[in-house]
Amino acid sequence: MVSGPILVTGATGGLGRVLVERLIDLGYEVRATGRRVDIGAELAETGAQFIGCDLATESLEPITAGVATIFHLAALSSPWGRREAFERANVTATQRLLVAARSSGCSTFVFASTPSIYTHPSDQMALTEATPLPSRFANHYARTKFAAERGVLAAASDDFSAVALRPRAILGPYDTALLPRLLRSADKGVLPLPAGGSALIEPTDARDTADAFIAAARTAGSNSGLAFNISGGVGLPVRSLTEKVFELLGRDVRIVAVPRRVARFAGRAIESAAKLLPGYPEPPLTAYSATVLGWSQTFDLSAAKRSLGWTPRHEPLTSIEWALENMRHA
Repeated sequence: MVSGPILVTGATGGLGRVLVERLIDLGYEVRATGRRVDIGAELAETGAQFIGCDLATESLEPITAGVATIFHLAALSSPWGRREAFERANVTATQRLLVAARSSGCSTFVFASTPSIYTHPSDQMALTEATPLPSRFANHYARTKFAAERGVLAAASDDFSAVALRPRAILGPYDTALLPRLLRSADKGVLPLPAGGSALIEPTDARDTADAFIAAARTAGSNSGLAFNISGGVGLPVRSLTEKVFELLGRDVRIVAVPRRVARFAGRAIESAAKLLPGYPEPPLTAYSATVLGWSQTFDLSAAKRSLGWTPRHEPLTSIEWALENMRHA
């Protein structure tokens, strides 16, 4: 990375906080923005400059002025929501940030995309960046993130390096998705899992993910215009992951096996009902979540290892231990 301030969007999210901490530890000057002003105050205490900003509507000059490198992590990341909300947060915000980045003289742009673009009700093993995508995306999140990714990579030029990373199932102490959902299941004492949790998942330690983004920025000049899959590199049965979480919590949770197709059908039925309710509430099960938990998805990380010079260092079970232990103090 060239000298000068670094901007991290989505800095108050699970990955953003870890990345900001890592950059500050490495001695970089960090400017951060995110939705949570309270967490922004905590980031400021660590040495970051926090500026609250709505990327889709407000002027971006205050956050991009003088910035040499941008890590764009901000997104609406959810299995549920209205199409317009995803378009605004994931596509419009990214387009506006790209324009502001170019105008301010930024030279490196690293975008957080998602492997959800591959999601399909079939086992997907050793996926590469060349693996064909499904004919239809699983939800608004996957569709809009891919649209944003295409826009980022298309912006690459001789004086503007643009790279996208697709990190899978990030585990960390500030996680707001995977682990919190399991914690709620622990309170209920029962966890239905498609296929009994036999599907393989490759969670990624947030520290490894942060290192991948830093590696992408450092090698952006030779990888501009490319996207890379990122994961922990170790396929773990969903059941093993959940049992480890419950073991560390000291909770006895009964896992109930549900046929995969039944789970997807139930997810679609529950989605249909949720759409009729006031406020468009997120249903307890979606077809997307049933697919993610019911079918295996693993990755071939050769491209990231070769081109970024990056390799995941943490095993998934030790990542869970680290995340839960530090989550208690977060």
